[in-house]
Amino acid sequence: MPFCQKEGKKIIFTNVGNPHALGQKPLTFPRQVVALCQAPFLLDDPNVGMLFSADANKRAKHYLSLTSGGLGAYSDSRGLPGVRKEVAEFIQRRDGYPSDPELIFLTDGASKGVMQILNCVIRGAGDGILVPVPQYPLYSATISLLGGSLVPYYLDESENWGLDVNNLRQSVSQAHSQGISVRAMVIINPGNPTGQCLSEANLREILRFCYSEKLVLLGDEVYQQKIYQDERPFISSKKILMDMGSPFSKEVQLVSFHTVSKGYWGECGQRGGYFEMTTSLPGFVVEEIYKVASIALSPNVSAQIFMGLMVSSPKPGDISYDQFTRESKGILESLRRRAKIMTDGFNSCKNVVCNFTEGAMYSFPQIQLPPGALQTAKQAGKVPDVFYCLKLLEATGISTVPGSGFGQKEGVFHLRTTILPAEEEMPEIMDSFKKFNDEFMTQYDNNFGYSRM
Repeated sequence: MPFCQKEGKKIIFTNVGNPHALGQKPLTFPRQVVALCQAPFLLDDPNVGMLFSADANKRAKHYLSLTSGGLGAYSDSRGLPGVRKEVAEFIQRRDGYPSDPELIFLTDGASKGVMQILNCVIRGAGDGILVPVPQYPLYSATISLLGGSLVPYYLDESENWGLDVNNLRQSVSQAHSQGISVRAMVIINPGNPTGQCLSEANLREILRFCYSEKLVLLGDEVYQQKIYQDERPFISSKKILMDMGSPFSKEVQLVSFHTVSKGYWGECGQRGGYFEMTTSLPGFVVEEIYKVASIALSPNVSAQIFMGLMVSSPKPGDISYDQFTRESKGILESLRRRAKIMTDGFNSCKNVVCNFTEGAMYSFPQIQLPPGALQTAKQAGKVPDVFYCLKLLEATGISTVPGSGFGQKEGVFHLRTTILPAEEEMPEIMDSFKKFNDEFMTQYDNNFGYSRM
């Protein structure tokens, strides 16, 4: 079990979406290719075939040919043109619509791309960004850092964290009453921390709303490869936008984000990402974004190669195809089972209710805290869900994140945990959680009843 040893206690880190830190093994083929790119002197070594597949060797030579001097040389500030072309081809295969490599920027993880775009959108405190609540703190922190205003819109937990456009209108109206001009909207699909997949109908409503309000839509789609059910598959914002046709496809400005960190690859430390802009963004805006990107000179070149490999994995007939497919399917099928184990485990606990994790890598159960716990937390000077999570950590070693760290409705409490611990350890972890939770509820229960959602 992944743990940190301190004072004889095991800490189970379910608080951060960091797959390799929790024991997920790297996929063999991409690591072989990047290793050869890092050590090109191995490519022509007579013994290279003993450790590296022939197609890995070929792909390494391909990526090195795209650089101006190997991995130690700067690339274009937008990323290697050859890799951007591969990303564009991936998007076209996924959505069925053309993608322009000139509108794709490679970045040091999706987070850097989000920061670049928000930096171009926000001019000052009078500029607002619609952000889903619960939200990933990257957005609140970056908006605050750039001096803008976060405009929250609340997801509906009772509707599996769906989105109500009426709520969006209310959020915009309230922002306008405070002198805030709403300029962009963020969606996270699949959701973080909520784990839902937005429906096609929801995406259409969102795009119509952005059209009517003249908002830039930022589509955080970094978990698109992690889906754990068949009823609601991932559909990209761009595909829906293009399907809607004119005037929406001509006028809605959409920027979509992806990464090598959050799919089944889990290569968080490699820091590879991209964003794609739709053709509706004016040319002068794209030029300004290029200028901003140029400040950092070049994104990480090895991460760009990881991105190229992710969007153009081994194909049937390639030497590494069978192994790559076996490893990939093994990870995804195990995650699907873990999502069910965790959701079922939470829902078996007293005063805990959890929507199924449809995608991404998190569960976000609601913890219905008894009045005694609320009172004790207040006396201790702690937010109630922080109090609960600290007690959980002390009793079990399970490290989670209080829901208050992501935003939530007043008087409602959650925690976020990843579904990343090893599958064979998941039942023990959930048994430990259930034992703690039921004892906690009994200890602080003041005979107030609760009904499940």
